[in-house]
Amino acid sequence: MDSGKVLTAETLAEIDRWVAKYPEGQQQSAVMAALHLAQEQHGWLTSELIEAVADYLDMPGIAVYEVATFYTMYDLEPVGRHKISVCTNISCMLCGSDQIVDHLKQKLNIGFNQTTADGRFTLKEVECLAACGGAPAMMVGKSYHENLTPELIDNLLDGLD
Repeated sequence: MDSGKVLTAETLAEIDRWVAKYPEGQQQSAVMAALHLAQEQHGWLTSELIEAVADYLDMPGIAVYEVATFYTMYDLEPVGRHKISVCTNISCMLCGSDQIVDHLKQKLNIGFNQTTADGRFTLKEVECLAACGGAPAMMVGKSYHENLTPELIDNLLDGLD
């Protein structure tokens, strides 16, 4: 596969910057960053993008696929304009993430790993956002939101396009 036909020149240049951070011959260490960049380029990771990353980093495709399927930050299907990732790990759970999840599911009329009919929102469950001190927490895109209440969520979502 010609990675340059699937990944843009800009994405390849950014992957090269990550590869340069590791010792020679250890380019596979940049796999997480490369997947992130490929996802930013396309919006989600197609099998073609995963294979292009594998080819570019000289890795077996299955090894890259294993990374892409292990971490919740990678999307293997199209997502809405606003990806909402809600932490349901112990700290968030103890601080009411169940109520937050129920509120989001009801407000958006979708479940986890689903996208609203208008394509605006995708709801994802994540294991940990490393925001335990501000639990319950969620991310909308790349923005963290902590100490959530249904009212805060309503205000936040109503302000998005």
